Amino acid sequence: MTTICGHSVDEFVEMVTRFHGFPAPGIIISGFMVDLALELRRGDGLYEVLCETSVCLPDAVQLLTPCTFGNGWMKVADTGRFALAVFDKRTGEGVRVHLDARKLAHYPEINAWFFRLKPKKEQDGERLNAEILAAGKGILGSAPVKVARPFLGHHGMGDTALCPSCGEAYPVRDGDRCKACGGWELYEK
Repeated sequence: MTTICGHSVDEFVEMVTRFHGFPAPGIIISGFMVDLALELRRGDGLYEVLCETSVCLPDAVQLLTPCTFGNGWMKVADTGRFALAVFDKRTGEGVRVHLDARKLAHYPEINAWFFRLKPKKEQDGERLNAEILAAGKGILGSAPVKVARPFLGHHGMGDTALCPSCGEAYPVRDGDRCKACGGWELYEK
């Protein structure tokens, strides 16, 4: 029986549905990606995850591993590629798994979804999810990697101070004032 990180496929699809509101195809594929990366990684020590997209992959990582954006064990470097690396948090050695578009020829609904060849309202969701479950890890590629030093380790907030402009707490590493008061526009005025 196929499992995704120790969960039956049905259990994982239900987890995704509860978390995301519907059985999101990208998160289901991401579950297979996380499962393969954990299966292929060497060593049994502490690991972290680097996601190369902010779409879907981080959700699966947070559902299936102890790595979250909040605890700093998951990093997102949004290259736009549907890929992730699971790596030893000290050495950076690990495995990268990606959705291999060259393997989608036998899965026309996945191909149409991935390359956005059909508007969402024209996609056959049941067929898409059936193809994803049939394909499983068969549409993935992997390779050993060594993650670059800036992505290694936990980078806490460090020292905290009150911003002289707004009076709110901010990490001192950001300079003499918080980023918002320094000109980083988050909201329209």
